[in-house]
Amino acid sequence: MNAFVVPAATNVGSPALNITIFGIFVAVTLVIVIRASRRNVSAADYYAGGRAFSGRQNGIAIAGDYLSAASFLGIAGAIALTGYDGFLYSIGFLVAWLVALLLVAELLRNTGRFTMADVLSFRLRQRPVRTAAAISTLVVSFFYLLAQMAGAGGLVSLLLGLDGDTAQNIVIALVGVIMITYVLIGGMKGTTYVQIVKASLLIAGSIVMTVWVLAKFGFSLSNVMGAAVDNSPKAGEKLLGPGLKYGTSNLTKIDFISLSLALVLGTAGLPHVLMRFYTVPSSKEARKSVEWAIWLIGLFYLLSLVMGYGAAALVGPGKILSAPGKANSAAPLLAFELGGEILLGLISAIAFATILAVVAGLTITASASFAHDIYAQVIKRGQVNADAEVRVARMTALVIGAVAILGGIFAKNQNIAFLVALAFAVAASANLPTILYSLFWKRFNTRGALWSLYGGLISVITLIVFSPVVSGKAPLVEGGPSPSMITDPSVDFSWFPLDNPGIISIPLSFFLGWLGTVTSSEKANEVKFAEMEVRSLTGHGAEKAVAH
Repeated sequence: MNAFVVPAATNVGSPALNITIFGIFVAVTLVIVIRASRRNVSAADYYAGGRAFSGRQNGIAIAGDYLSAASFLGIAGAIALTGYDGFLYSIGFLVAWLVALLLVAELLRNTGRFTMADVLSFRLRQRPVRTAAAISTLVVSFFYLLAQMAGAGGLVSLLLGLDGDTAQNIVIALVGVIMITYVLIGGMKGTTYVQIVKASLLIAGSIVMTVWVLAKFGFSLSNVMGAAVDNSPKAGEKLLGPGLKYGTSNLTKIDFISLSLALVLGTAGLPHVLMRFYTVPSSKEARKSVEWAIWLIGLFYLLSLVMGYGAAALVGPGKILSAPGKANSAAPLLAFELGGEILLGLISAIAFATILAVVAGLTITASASFAHDIYAQVIKRGQVNADAEVRVARMTALVIGAVAILGGIFAKNQNIAFLVALAFAVAASANLPTILYSLFWKRFNTRGALWSLYGGLISVITLIVFSPVVSGKAPLVEGGPSPSMITDPSVDFSWFPLDNPGIISIPLSFFLGWLGTVTSSEKANEVKFAEMEVRSLTGHGAEKAVAH
């Protein structure tokens, strides 16, 4: 069989116009960040925005944090190429918020101060648990940052007419520099305001594109889907039903179950989402935050269905796969098809805002975890002033930014919705079991926490490294490059067959948490558990801990 000829690279729009719009957006958001930074006078201001945001404001910011490049670029591309199976990402991401609302949000806000480790170490030995929680936070943040930086490289290269790996690498580095600037100057306050602006723009832009697509097809979703089928000769009617990606074999069906577990359980373990609950003044506002977030996120994912099928109908899989960023370019290409250079520039600026806001949130979470948990509590044993702690957080942000740039360069050809799913698998495997055990199991002890955190983390990372995601994936089109992180087809060391390891690593982490607890001679601190239970459920004593 003859190999497919890979289409020539696709570049659209006016680079000059796109640079101008990007420049305006960066300038406006930097003004917002600088103004917010003037009110940063304490560690609580830098880490938690002074706990001054209302539930509505924080809910919009959570939506801005959660609706990442994976949602706007990755899911639209996944739906355009794989139809129904691509939309399953949206379903998993949305349902996950029910777990966060019912099991985590209010309890976490009442029990902790700044980071996830505050909760995990509440009644356990501080230093080992904080160390493990901080390491887990850094790993989850790294995987999530990979996705955002990969999306940035493909998006900006597409818009600026840049071809080749070197150009994309430079773009990823520039995005990293801007992101670090946001975090160093504005802290959580500046980041939150950027996320609110970004979420509002993202949903407004998605509504415009959705209405425009429907208008082209007589406001009939059925007509949009029919045109998508006609314009996708390779997939055809398979776009409309399950199985195009996850139904081709028993292995892909198991992979889908694994993916679903990671998506549904991962949100409640994402450190940058959990940290947002500390930016509100009370547990009631934390609950209201999640309610606002669910409505906004649900609306966006309904819009993504139309945008994804609209991209398949109006752009087509051939153009999408030949563009820089491949599947991640579907939404910008659709914008160009609908409204030409102006709409493309505006939508791409929104996508760029999405990336910047999310990477800023991730960076401040990871740097806060290192400074607050490792430096202040483990190294300095709590004997450190707030100014020194914040200074270390800013230094850590520089290191995290550099690592994110390097990781984004290696992952730039991956679908970012898929990369985020890996971050969800790490969060669900390492963090969620320990959080739930800490909040609800009286007997849970330090060994159980360490076995759960490290066991989940080691197992999920090992399975990812030796999966087809890193090496051994077949090209998206015959004759094209492999979508694995290692694109050389001669390098294949994968032995774990699933793309997402959640089906193995999540139950294993729960089991290790139980096994470590029951085999340890350490007795649970019943007094501390009683205090934690009362505080988590009622909020009594939470404000005293916050003021500490």
